[in-house]
Amino acid sequence: MAQKRKNGEGSIRQRQDGRWEGRFSTGRCSETGKSLSKSVMGHSYDDVSAKLKNAIRDANPARFIYPEQMTLEGWMTIWFETYSRPVIRESTADSYLSHMNNHIIPCIGDISLTALNSMDIQTMYNSIRARGRVRRAGKTACLSLSSGTIRSIHSLLRQCLEQAVRERHIPYNPVDACKLPPREQTEMKVISPENVSKYLKAASERNLLPLFFLALSSGLRRGELLALLWSDLDIRNSTISVTKQVAGRHGALVVSAPKTPNSIRTISIPKQAVDLLISEHSCHPDNPYMFPSPKTGTMYYPDSVGRLHKKILADASLESIRFHDLRHTFATLAIQNGVDIKTLSSMLGHYSAGFTLDTYAHVTTKMQKEAANKMGRFMKQAVPGALIP
Repeated sequence: MAQKRKNGEGSIRQRQDGRWEGRFSTGRCSETGKSLSKSVMGHSYDDVSAKLKNAIRDANPARFIYPEQMTLEGWMTIWFETYSRPVIRESTADSYLSHMNNHIIPCIGDISLTALNSMDIQTMYNSIRARGRVRRAGKTACLSLSSGTIRSIHSLLRQCLEQAVRERHIPYNPVDACKLPPREQTEMKVISPENVSKYLKAASERNLLPLFFLALSSGLRRGELLALLWSDLDIRNSTISVTKQVAGRHGALVVSAPKTPNSIRTISIPKQAVDLLISEHSCHPDNPYMFPSPKTGTMYYPDSVGRLHKKILADASLESIRFHDLRHTFATLAIQNGVDIKTLSSMLGHYSAGFTLDTYAHVTTKMQKEAANKMGRFMKQAVPGALIP
């Protein structure tokens, strides 16, 4: 009967002839897809166990390391390449590598996986929270990290060590006992309704009105906006199909699927936006891109449009906000003009209306107060005499 062993250690059974056999997987056949395996033989369980251990190590020496010999850095490298990188976006992989190489590995990477404890991790959080920011050339600002970055590092480490628990390399996840800094509440910045015309006028003066008008009237993310093709526009129905996004990565443009499955969507846009897009396309009728860069003729680099956005704000003498805040501006204006949360959620590509409501709760709260005041004034007029002071 085969005896139960840990994942990756193979199996051992006693054959009918009395000998013991150890067997382990070596992967799958690239042509047939069938599982491949190797086996070793011996006259006792212990004999086969030792042979099996050596055979597995020899078959894949670069990746097979015993937990007692493995540092956190070694396990993180295996986990990232085997379990994480194949299923995450390239931008997420870059973020994970930055957290690993700049924070986790320099602080606690040399600690044995089996010896790592909650205090080691908590000490790291406290240290990098105070002075963990990577120094950039020409920038000597505060070196403290935000609570959001600490939480992001914590999430990465939790996933990594949770897999080590599943593999039974460690008995429990030491990050579970760590204390995290509270979430930082930052005020959402938007362009006020009275300043939208100033912003769009400044965009028009730079011959960029169609691009930024669409951003403010659709709520598209920057990468989604810049990846649009002329064929994504349905002129008759005044809709745009969002099926891709573009991002700059290591000096090159990378086109990929949108952020989440919910981000693949078709949205309605105002007729004014359609007219502007038609006018824009007439300037470059043979170019498939909706907003081609005047320098390259292909998609804009996202950072380039971010810089144009800052110039437009400066031209209009408006407060500096991120390009992404144009999306927040659209959502805020939509709610204030009576667009229901469910419809807005689908236009923004959020995974649920609840998430949209949580994100823009400050807007709805303000509107509720205004509605209450209006009802108060109405009821005061409706009640006869001086019953209400």
